[in-house]
Amino acid sequence: MVNHQKRNLTFLTIGLIFMLSGIEYAVILPTIWRYLQILEAPPYFLGLGLSAFSLSGLVTGPLFGFWSDRSKTTKSIILFSNLFEIVGNFMYFIGYSKWLLLCSRLVAGVGAGAGSSIFGFLTRSTQPEERAGIFAAIMACRQAGLLVGPAFNLFLRLCDFKLGPFVVNKYTSPGIFMCLLWVLLQFVVLAMYWDVPPISSEGGAVMMEMKQEEGDEEEVPLIGSDEELVHTYRAVNSDQLETSTVSEMEPVHGASPISNPFKNFSASREFLREEVVVLLTAQFITLFNQTALETMVTPLTQRDFSFGELGNSLMYSLCGVEVILGFFFVRWLSRKVADRAVLAVGLVICCTACIWCLIFLCNPRGGYGWELSAFIIGVFLQLLGLPFVAVSQVSLFSKVTAEKTQGFSQGVRRSVGGLATILGPLWAGGLTNNLYIMLGMMLALLIMITVMTVLSYDSLTEPRAVQCARSSDSGG
Repeated sequence: MVNHQKRNLTFLTIGLIFMLSGIEYAVILPTIWRYLQILEAPPYFLGLGLSAFSLSGLVTGPLFGFWSDRSKTTKSIILFSNLFEIVGNFMYFIGYSKWLLLCSRLVAGVGAGAGSSIFGFLTRSTQPEERAGIFAAIMACRQAGLLVGPAFNLFLRLCDFKLGPFVVNKYTSPGIFMCLLWVLLQFVVLAMYWDVPPISSEGGAVMMEMKQEEGDEEEVPLIGSDEELVHTYRAVNSDQLETSTVSEMEPVHGASPISNPFKNFSASREFLREEVVVLLTAQFITLFNQTALETMVTPLTQRDFSFGELGNSLMYSLCGVEVILGFFFVRWLSRKVADRAVLAVGLVICCTACIWCLIFLCNPRGGYGWELSAFIIGVFLQLLGLPFVAVSQVSLFSKVTAEKTQGFSQGVRRSVGGLATILGPLWAGGLTNNLYIMLGMMLALLIMITVMTVLSYDSLTEPRAVQCARSSDSGG
């Protein structure tokens, strides 16, 4: 009961971390452009400032993941990475020059790299059947932060005073506000976060013990025919099989089973498998399209519908509500439907949304009312498909990659996503006046990943040997 309580408090803390990352994005994004203009920065500095955060997270994600896999802990990594968030946001608050502002986002982005360690921890601390639901709830927390963030801007924009030598106004206040929130989070992590032992590993050990005691060797065929052996090798990889054999044959000498999870690790064997390539491609395309649309929407609403700050804020709020509801719907759906089916449904919805936008938004006609309705339907469909694809590909990725190197693998996945968040705005930024090319490329990418998913559908599942063991365990 105590361990269950610690686990719930730890998950609650992780949700809070993701919520803070959403709040940070929401309070800084609306004012950073004007802030840079005051500091006499050229227009391209806005793109640099937004990309800097993703760039440092892209680089540090695999490093933090590697650290967590080797140390088997994440609490110390989170506390360490949050220091970069604190320092980066304080630098943003100081803001003496455009270069300091750019460096502040670069430093704060290092803190975001700990997300790979967190996803690795969640993978090891959850059963596969509940994992998609947990991931959906965590992602919804970030969306909640994006939704709550604009509310904080209501009082941050009223700030106009001095704090020692520093000026606190509507441009600098987001920095000191987020700095304080990340400091408070350090205390929350210290009090409420525990490195709880892996559930799946414990479950597997208990199952093997029970089967050995019962002497029932036929119920769990770890390796049967040659075909099953090949399938198991594909999904689990030889490194895991070798580790399993060694741990069963060698006596345990007190401490942890294997100190170095990267012994016999091969990046090509782990990441160049069919199902892994498909999921990494899905990660890239999803985030590329999402950030491209985010870049395109504001100029489009200003040009075609004369939306101001109020109109855009209302639109983003409604979008946030839809995405949060979508994540919780996927959380419910994932208990009844396989992850690969959820992924396929999401890709079909995204393709439909892109086709709708190509037909009705590229060459608008029919009057203001019809054009606005077509735009709303297009945005609704785009956001509807996002939770399906986002949750299912993260959950599937955690199941088809090795559990013992999960932190590093999640770091690679997040780096692929980080690259997409850098390239997406760059692609869309210069094509807001030529939606045929922009949306045409997005649709081509979606069709490509949909075809890849269909062709690899049989591979996008939990390893057969693990499934067999779990079903025998639950049945017995």
